[in-house]
Amino acid sequence: MHPVLIIPGIGGSGAGHWQSRWQAFHPSCSRVEQADWDHPLLAAWLARLDAAIVASGPDTLLAAHSLGCLLVAHWAASTPRPIRGALLVAVPDPAGPAFPAEAASFGPTPANRLPFPATLVASTDDPYGSLDHASATATNWGANFVNAGAHGHLNAASGLGDWPAGWQLLQQFSAPDTAP
Repeated sequence: MHPVLIIPGIGGSGAGHWQSRWQAFHPSCSRVEQADWDHPLLAAWLARLDAAIVASGPDTLLAAHSLGCLLVAHWAASTPRPIRGALLVAVPDPAGPAFPAEAASFGPTPANRLPFPATLVASTDDPYGSLDHASATATNWGANFVNAGAHGHLNAASGLGDWPAGWQLLQQFSAPDTAP
């Protein structure tokens, strides 16, 4: 099993969130902790993510949610460090009306192609980013795009529980042909 870094967005993904449930059930999962989950600063969050990836190694899988997706894209644009792959769920639109002002340093959405395999999962009714934004972002990033249907922000309030479909999407990067 490859190491999995859980990368939450604002608030850090509470106990009912699929990210926290995965971390509780799968020993391969660990969380990238941030000093302040409610007042994100891109530079500080990037430093924590990079340190976690260095410690975890190039076979690392990333499981990012919301602002964590933008963090991963900014990280990828700033370093040549390899990883095995990334599951990017519910990417928000920094230009959208619901994007939190306290996360302004994460915008605009990076447009660089990601240097690792990725799958971006979006909901048709996510209040933080439209399906069109998610699809265009997936294209820019060179990521596979998955329309998850109407599940809001794909978080604890969406009722996904352990979200086994998401875990299966993450595990696609464990196949031998996805090695960095």
